[in-house]
This record gives sequence, structure tokens and C-alpha cells, in this order.
Amino acid sequence: MPADLSFAHYCCELLASAGPCTARRMFGGFGISTGGLNIALLADLGRGDTLWLKADEETRGLFEAAGCVPFVYEAKGKAMKLNYYSAPEDAMESPQLMAQWARLSLECALKARAAKAARARPAIKLVAKRGRAASNASATSPTSPATRRADAVPASPKASRKSRSG
Repeated sequence: MPADLSFAHYCCELLASAGPCTARRMFGGFGISTGGLNIALLADLGRGDTLWLKADEETRGLFEAAGCVPFVYEAKGKAMKLNYYSAPEDAMESPQLMAQWARLSLECALKARAAKAARARPAIKLVAKRGRAASNASATSPTSPATRRADAVPASPKASRKSRSG
């Protein structure tokens, strides 16, 4: 059974201390985001519609100490766990009680985005370093034909013939 739209609106109100929230349909439930960051999910994993808050390794203990359970679903016969925990029951009563959990989820989403960006950056830097290293090496030492082709861009077909012959 899909998550209830009125429950999604209520959860957005609960999480508003993290910023203006929007709920979008997602996999039979809802994803709740603020500022383009997903901070919560609404899904029924057999216990009724539940608000699941973004977590990470550092905050897992806080969620578990509050009696929250991890978001675990089954796919292709295997249990899959996402970095989300059910919201504490008492926090579901008011935005004031939810405020610390909403901010915690927002911090987790910000850290996840920063980690994703950091993983993407080294790949670009690595390519640039390889390119510089290869072109520096070609100026001082012999290189393989594959390296020369990648680094050297002949100005004309004649220049290309000259470099091959000699």
C-alpha cells in the first residue's frame, strides 16, 4: 500500500527545522528533501507508513539508543540496508521534538554529498597528473608509441611523418 499523502505533508512539517521540505513520490512511498538533499523517506516496510531519517556510521548509535530501527528491505532474496533509521516515536509528536533529528539528518545528507563530490574529484586530478607526467617524461626520456600518440598532436600530416621517420 502506498504511503499516505497527508502523512507526507505532516512529516514535512515535522522536518521543517532542517529547511523547507518537499515530498516526492518514490518507489511506492515518498522521498523528503530540503535544498536538493534527501533527508528522509516515507515507506511501509510492513509496520505501516514510517518516517525514515537519513543517518550514517557516526550517527547510527544515536538512532539505535533512541530505539530506532534500520531501514532494511528485501531485494532478490537478500536483505538490503540503507543509511536510514525510523524516527524516534516521541519525535513524531511535534516539530520541536523532531528538530534535533531533522538537523542530524540534514548533516548526514550534507556529509554524504561532500563525500560523493570528494570521490569524484580525485579521478579528475588523477587524469591530469597522469597527463602531465606523461608529457614531462616524453620530453626527457623515450616513451612508447602509445604515449606519444596520446600526448603529441601533430600540426600537419607532414609533421606526423617527420616524427615517425625520425
